[in-house]
Amino acid sequence: MKSFECGTLVPGCNWHTRAEEDAEVVRRAIEHLRADHGEDTIRPAMVDNIKARIREDHKVDS
Repeated sequence: MKSFECGTLVPGCNWHTRAEEDAEVVRRAIEHLRADHGEDTIRPAMVDNIKARIREDHKVDS
């Protein structure tokens, strides 16, 4: 499971997501940046920044 915390990119934001694949995490993060942070244009550097902040999530769902 992969995870991303928006606060690592946008200080003060508490939004986070988890998914099996990096691509899904990136898709959700971009959707969040557009909807909640008003980002109209997502440049390749922003995608790279998101990818760099994706972490392997070792939490086990109960």
